Amino acid sequence: MLSWNPLSLINSLLQRMGPLGFVFFLMFTILSASSEGCTIGINYGRVANNLPSPESAVQLLKTNNITLVKIFDANSDVLKALAGSDIKVTVMMPNQLLQTAAASPNFAAWWVRNNVVAYYPWTKIQAIAVGNEVFADPTNLTSYLLPAMINVQAALANLNLDKAIKVSSPIALTALQSSYPPSAGAFRPDLAMPVMKPMLQFLLKTGSYLMVNAYPFFAYEANSNDISLDYALSNPNAGVLDSGSGLTYYSLLDAQIDAVAYAMSALKYDDVLISISETGWPSEGDASEIGANVVNAAAYAGNLINRVLSGTCGTPKRPHCNMDVYLFALFNENQKPGPTSEHNYGLFYPNEQKVYDVNFVQGNGNSSSTGNNNGNNNSTGSGSGNGTPETWCVADPTAGQQMLQMALDFACGEGGADCTAIQPGAACYEPNTIEAHASYAFNSYYQKNGRGLWTCDFGGIAHVVSQAPKIGKCTLPSSP
Repeated sequence: MLSWNPLSLINSLLQRMGPLGFVFFLMFTILSASSEGCTIGINYGRVANNLPSPESAVQLLKTNNITLVKIFDANSDVLKALAGSDIKVTVMMPNQLLQTAAASPNFAAWWVRNNVVAYYPWTKIQAIAVGNEVFADPTNLTSYLLPAMINVQAALANLNLDKAIKVSSPIALTALQSSYPPSAGAFRPDLAMPVMKPMLQFLLKTGSYLMVNAYPFFAYEANSNDISLDYALSNPNAGVLDSGSGLTYYSLLDAQIDAVAYAMSALKYDDVLISISETGWPSEGDASEIGANVVNAAAYAGNLINRVLSGTCGTPKRPHCNMDVYLFALFNENQKPGPTSEHNYGLFYPNEQKVYDVNFVQGNGNSSSTGNNNGNNNSTGSGSGNGTPETWCVADPTAGQQMLQMALDFACGEGGADCTAIQPGAACYEPNTIEAHASYAFNSYYQKNGRGLWTCDFGGIAHVVSQAPKIGKCTLPSSP
């Protein structure tokens, strides 16, 4: 087995770059620093009659190293349980209160005093979500949203809390008139100028961010004949070219978020950051809900968590933007209305057992299966047969051709990776792209070095996945 020094790759790359080495090192340092705000969190919904107590739920969060949580109200028992936990919290003003909060600054101030100030700072409330997917609410609350946000913000400012606690409101992708390709992203005409433009101006002025709820599962379920499952799950795939921008997307979630970003650009608000306030994949669904199963749920969550923990949470349009990501959800919720999938987004059962294996610490791996599944069975896949979950190392396709090529040269050269299969005419030569060849070489290096934490980093341009990657007709090996 080869020995590994975490600085050896950087040193080798600096030598290979010659006079440009120092520039590369500076770029690497800047990019690493720019990803510090990239954090994975979770939504803690409670539409169920069999959930553990808030105290037990908070302990579960702490045990799993989850440091961000969003709740769908400002429940006193939950906020008390979170006190002293160091977990940062986003609370929510429910939709049914928006009309009153919009009409009455006094009511907004009362709500802030009783639902935020009463617990802060012992409970680390960092944001208030004013409503949730308001534009999709059948009671037509859109006209109340911005006035309610303004009044809540004013209440925080009067208490000198406006710098510490941000105000926003989660939007659904239904706020878009168009989302494909991402560069054609645009808000609906009834929302763009009347609502979104002043809302984005509010967010920019207050230093807040736009919360976006994005679910690749819905797009895949409705268009499974046209959308690759690997693309929807963020597994290694050939990518989808946006001919309008020239950018290639390897993740449907990236494409969805960038569609929102392009819609913001059309209104001249590129400077407002985005937070993914909800995203997830159901572990079970009705027969008609294509792709809703535990194998795919594990792949989606595992790939997303690994990506965020590795600091590569930018998108092709915004590659260096920090972006917090909140998975949906902490628990399966048995009283949610809708199809079976709505009850099965949880990472945990109400008895606090994992629905599938998932870890929130980099290097621990996120594994429950090998391969994906577009059916609806509850198969959990298999590991290596010896109790050790199988994992693979793949390249980050957004890293840039030059960085990937340098790391590829290192892996196949001094690193000692077996790169014979990606030589011209060999089994894994196609597709003949730097991204595909880098993934093969990185994985060979990772497997040869015992899947150690630092053996799948390559200067921050590689990450571990828990599903067997298939590139073209070539499946990456799970052993040296």
